[in-house]
Amino acid sequence: MKSILQELPNIGPKVAEQLEEIGVHTPEDLAAMGAKEAWLRILAIDPSACINRLMGLEGGTQGIPKKLLSQEVRDDLKAFYRQAKG
Repeated sequence: MKSILQELPNIGPKVAEQLEEIGVHTPEDLAAMGAKEAWLRILAIDPSACINRLMGLEGGTQGIPKKLLSQEVRDDLKAFYRQAKG
């Protein structure tokens, strides 16, 4: 059965499954948690979580494809990613 999370832009079956695993079950849950925190929790269970997944989660919270994220948001996420990955 397709997860309601897959109705969000950028959220495919694998990411939806990971979101469910970290306690995110609805688009509202994701919005409340925020893309950064959701990505950190996914990273804890999947060390391969990359910048594209972070960008996709942010797009999902905004309801837009990740390619439409503003440059300011993209730059912020890149800095966050670099810091988180050490």
